[in-house]
Amino acid sequence: MHIRLINPNTTASMTAKIGEAAARVAAAGTQTSACNPLAGPVSIESHFDEAISAIGVLEEIRRGETENIDAYIIACFGDPGLLAARELSPAPVIGIAEAAFHLATLISTRFSIVTTLGRTCIIAEHLLQSYGFAHHCRRVRAAEIPVLDLEDDGACALDRIIEECRRARDEDGVGAIVLGCGGMADLTAQIRDAVGLPIVEGVTAAVKLAESLVSLGLQTSKHGDLAFPRPKQFTGHFDYLSA
Repeated sequence: MHIRLINPNTTASMTAKIGEAAARVAAAGTQTSACNPLAGPVSIESHFDEAISAIGVLEEIRRGETENIDAYIIACFGDPGLLAARELSPAPVIGIAEAAFHLATLISTRFSIVTTLGRTCIIAEHLLQSYGFAHHCRRVRAAEIPVLDLEDDGACALDRIIEECRRARDEDGVGAIVLGCGGMADLTAQIRDAVGLPIVEGVTAAVKLAESLVSLGLQTSKHGDLAFPRPKQFTGHFDYLSA
């Protein structure tokens, strides 16, 4: 099987990191590849960033459909464009936040999330409500680091993430911690060793879920709202989407 990981931002170093994390956990016989859009935000830290990045995600799904990709992973914790992406392909499409929430509930009755900036805590809370996991999550915490600090100042960023994870362990009464950014994909083992709790990271969680769905022959339902979009005319610079 071939799993395509889509980093919705345009930072190539983060895309490479995501691809390496996926390859480390993929089963023998699973091919993984990672890509990012050519245009869009260099990092995703707001509703606006997510809205812009969703177009790039959908373009990568359309490209993947010409390459016989078996499953897709949207490797941003906001899961931008997830439902629209599911409309475009019968292959499973998994967002890393939804994947991490699912796996965290299988190993602990309560978890906390540690993410980057405080403003993105609200986005994570919206996802928890939408996906039905709000009652499992005790708290969404921010290490107050810009996403690109994970690329340019990894050591300092790691220390701040570990510090916030320890606070979650000591103050929140949780059994597991979810990492709230795809850019943390290479930090799981270090954080787990420093904190002493199960650490659920969404990129790797999504890879194993994608493998499971493909192995079971489960595809995205094309009955109801996730059916392929109705052919129609698009105008202006979206004319290329017309069918």
